[in-house]
Amino acid sequence: MADPQKTEQATEHRRNKAREEGSVARSRELPNVLAMGAVAATLSFMMPSAVPHWTHLYRELLDVAINEDLRPTSPIFFWSALEVMRWIAPLLLVALAVSVGAGYAQGGFVFAPNALQPKFERFDPSKKLGQMFSPLGLSNVAKSLLPFGAIAWMTASAFEKAWPQLITATDMSLRGFGAFVGSIIMGLVWKAGMVLLAWSGVDYLLTWRKIEGDMKMSKQEVKEESKDVDGNPLIKRRLRQVARMMRRKWSMKAAATATVVITNPTHYAVALKYTPDMDAPIIVAKGLDLVAQKIKEVARDAGVMLIENRPLAQALYKTVAVGDTIPAKLYQGVAEILVLVYKAQADVQRAEAARRSRDASGRAKPSQPAQNQPTSQQRQGNSR
Repeated sequence: MADPQKTEQATEHRRNKAREEGSVARSRELPNVLAMGAVAATLSFMMPSAVPHWTHLYRELLDVAINEDLRPTSPIFFWSALEVMRWIAPLLLVALAVSVGAGYAQGGFVFAPNALQPKFERFDPSKKLGQMFSPLGLSNVAKSLLPFGAIAWMTASAFEKAWPQLITATDMSLRGFGAFVGSIIMGLVWKAGMVLLAWSGVDYLLTWRKIEGDMKMSKQEVKEESKDVDGNPLIKRRLRQVARMMRRKWSMKAAATATVVITNPTHYAVALKYTPDMDAPIIVAKGLDLVAQKIKEVARDAGVMLIENRPLAQALYKTVAVGDTIPAKLYQGVAEILVLVYKAQADVQRAEAARRSRDASGRAKPSQPAQNQPTSQQRQGNSR
């Protein structure tokens, strides 16, 4: 009886685990039934040419048996074996191909090493007897006997219907009698095939329903499996927080190496870096609100220029990821910003160069005494 607490459908992990154990919905009868039907169809196709051929072969065997001394090494046996294989091999290949295809269609090729491991409880006679006489075992026996009972009934009905003709079979030729019996047998084969095919479909549905019921899970099992497979939600949340912190820390360091920081000015901050060897400027850091304020603070400390351009800052923040180059549609706006930056840097460099030049010239000029200033000896002479 199914557990009332197991109301959830099996997860993908549970299904894969069941598949590894060999628990796949299959009908064991379906490949056999389809193979039998394929063989019957192939045999029906081959019969018109096979009957004359085998009749001729049978006559040759009789002639050899009458006129020659048959031995195991006689060539007739070798050629007869080749003829048998020539007509039976196609039937065997058709049966094999259809059987393998039917098995694959039900669930693919399943390699279940766990199912191949030896388990001693499988060889326990008491357990086997318990399984045989359990309600499930008895129902399986009943299901197995049901289609064969139907086939036996159809066989009896077919021979009962053909009985009057069978009684008068002595009036038929050998070929006519063979054709008559062959038609009865082929009719039975097709009817039995239809019964077994229908039963195989029912068996597959019952097996699928049982396996689906066995794989159902309770809500607690789903939660536990999610923790085992995906990890504890609390740990995952903490890992995401740590990852965000690491990204922010990296962004802060990268902001110090930027060429310019474009601001909103209060909400957005996007740090761009460009060197002559680059194809296009790249975004090394970007942030919103508090992160934006931190980027601007780091940029100021590093001497990176901040320029306000609200539309460009928003466009860069929303459309370009950190580490990516800017798109072509934003080249014009970014180029204008870079021109301002380079011009400001050039002005600063010129001012710095002028200051250094003045400082250098002031240090290089020697100090000389004034010509009209009397020396100490002159002052002494004058005093006398």
